[in-house]
Amino acid sequence: MAIVEVKEEEWLRLRRIGGGRDALMFYSPFCGTCKVALRMLEVVDAAGVPASLYKININYAGRLREAWQITSVPCLVLVEDGRPVRKEYAMRSVAHLFALLKDEM
Repeated sequence: MAIVEVKEEEWLRLRRIGGGRDALMFYSPFCGTCKVALRMLEVVDAAGVPASLYKININYAGRLREAWQITSVPCLVLVEDGRPVRKEYAMRSVAHLFALLKDEM
């Protein structure tokens, strides 16, 4: 499975009913740390985690950014049934992200 790029309108149309678990990475294309974080997330995805992984350009996600109070990028938001349950700003390592997604999801 790959990390799916979504636009804000697409994300808002997704209907997650019962047990829908996702992780949404807010990033900016001009952010070097975001590029590293996305690469780490690709490695975690390849290792297999029980979540659907998405990424969204924060520059085009104003409604989500405000509603979820995203203060900086990169920001990995763990989402359950369409609602954010945890925000992670520190992408410490692949092992940290894997444990976070495996344990939380």
